[in-house]
Amino acid sequence: MFELLKTEGKARRGVFTCAHGTVQTPVFMNVGTQGAIKGALSAKDLQDIGCQVELSNTYHLHLRPGDRVVRQLGGLHKFMTWNGPILTDSGGFQVFSLASLRKIKEEGVYFSSHIDGRRIFMGPEESMRIQSNLGSDIAMAFDECVENPARYEYAKASCERTLRWLERCKIEHDKLNTLSDTVNPQQMLFGINQGATFEDLRIWHMREIAKLDCDGYAIGGLAVGEPTQVMYDIIDAVEPYMPADKPRYLMGVGTPSNIIEGVARGVDFFDCVMPARNARHAKLFTWSGALNIRNEKYKLDERPIDPDCDCPVCRSFSRAYLRHLFAAEEMLAMRLAVLHNLYFYNKLAERIRQALDAGQFAAFPGEYSEKLAGRL
Repeated sequence: MFELLKTEGKARRGVFTCAHGTVQTPVFMNVGTQGAIKGALSAKDLQDIGCQVELSNTYHLHLRPGDRVVRQLGGLHKFMTWNGPILTDSGGFQVFSLASLRKIKEEGVYFSSHIDGRRIFMGPEESMRIQSNLGSDIAMAFDECVENPARYEYAKASCERTLRWLERCKIEHDKLNTLSDTVNPQQMLFGINQGATFEDLRIWHMREIAKLDCDGYAIGGLAVGEPTQVMYDIIDAVEPYMPADKPRYLMGVGTPSNIIEGVARGVDFFDCVMPARNARHAKLFTWSGALNIRNEKYKLDERPIDPDCDCPVCRSFSRAYLRHLFAAEEMLAMRLAVLHNLYFYNKLAERIRQALDAGQFAAFPGEYSEKLAGRL
């Protein structure tokens, strides 16, 4: 269930409720693709850094350890000891990212496993069954993310197929939720808008999938190489056709500035691997811009990563120490860096919510978008 508390321009402040808790929106979801955050973070760590929603991937968990294994162990929440909400991506993005290993047909997609090369089939029904076995709170519909740039004719055919796939997803999902042994019978289903960078396809597709009355809707297929302004233009084009009483999710986006600009355009949910991935490469986010902690100038710097941050890392460790850990290739370097960056992203979402609560979000993009995109 989603309750829209207030708006400021197109920006929205809301509360989302599911089987495993309540989520304050706008929210940044922390990505644990295989049931863990890359960088050696546990579910306990996520609680400590303000994570509201954890995101895992259907395709990867299907391959390893296997969704049936997770089901036998009580579902993904119990498996990874995370009691909060979980969203599972459908596996559709692998249609895009594993392009050399797959073949798309009307019934679904044939993959070659990136682990051992074995042949795998996943269609809408299979994706729903896997996500049902995982017991996530939000299941994402199976879709195709079209490459950029895309030919109009192919993007149109893909949109139409993704609509048919969503219809099949909804039928299977509704059936699975009625079974007596379903892990999470309150699991919700979000539809995904596609259409590459063609505004007319995006609008047509959003209008059609809105008729299916999903629990929420995502904008997918962006942040795959198109210019940032094109991404914003697509959000602006699609947003008027997204149901106002349902949560809106911008998939795989993005930088701190992207999130601020997305909120300003009416988006509620965000996810991205960027904070963890950048952290593992020594790029850390601060309220004054990003920094590379490997830089020589931090060798004797006793300040925390960000003097304005109260994360567990900034409360205890110096820039000099973090720099040393990366130089020495200590595993602790990645762990501390990822902890800090995810805390920063979760805190960014919190500050956005506070600005909306105070009726002061209009000034937020001007104060932070450009600054957070800069470098120290």
